[in-house]
Amino acid sequence: MIMTKIDFKKEFKSRYKPSAKAPVLVDIPPMNFLMVDGEGHPENNLAWEQALQALYPLSYGLKFMFKKATPPDGYFDYVVPPLEGLWWLSEGDPDFYSQNRENWRWTMMIMVPDFFTEEMVAQKQDTLKREKDLPGLARLRFERFEEGTAAQIMHIGPYADEGPTLEKLHGFITSNGYQFRGKHHEVYLSDPRRANPDTMKTVLRHPVTV
Repeated sequence: MIMTKIDFKKEFKSRYKPSAKAPVLVDIPPMNFLMVDGEGHPENNLAWEQALQALYPLSYGLKFMFKKATPPDGYFDYVVPPLEGLWWLSEGDPDFYSQNRENWRWTMMIMVPDFFTEEMVAQKQDTLKREKDLPGLARLRFERFEEGTAAQIMHIGPYADEGPTLEKLHGFITSNGYQFRGKHHEVYLSDPRRANPDTMKTVLRHPVTV
């Protein structure tokens, strides 16, 4: 019997539903992700489009991998987690957002539950390569990401208007004596293809040393 479907956004609210009023500290545990790297601003960026075209089919393919097979120990049904992105020019640089966006580097990624092994992911990835013409699959990898302590805040509105929210986040970090480390991290809770831009929700996060 399969357990009730788990929605990680609801199950782990501290990770996915911070306040939009003020930043908070959060401890993020190690998690496994499907990841694709690239460069440049997402707009009119073929590499970015190909990254998403690979991430979503593989994420949903893994979800339904055991629909007609015996699932591994620890298996549970789940809602595919939201798209996430790491953004940077150099690690620990909080001011990347105001710099030349064509020089941005990024990793687009989607979390997968721990019961999936590297071998399972590789198996499904190979199957998709044979079934579909998805160039981004060649760049996709399975990796465990350890973020640790981070400061985060909810941004409500278009991605282009993140500046003031980022300033609030960075001000919280510096005023409390924390040190920036790692890469700027965004969790996209709203689908821009369907959501009203004015009400889109995005978690803005930056790992810190306390």
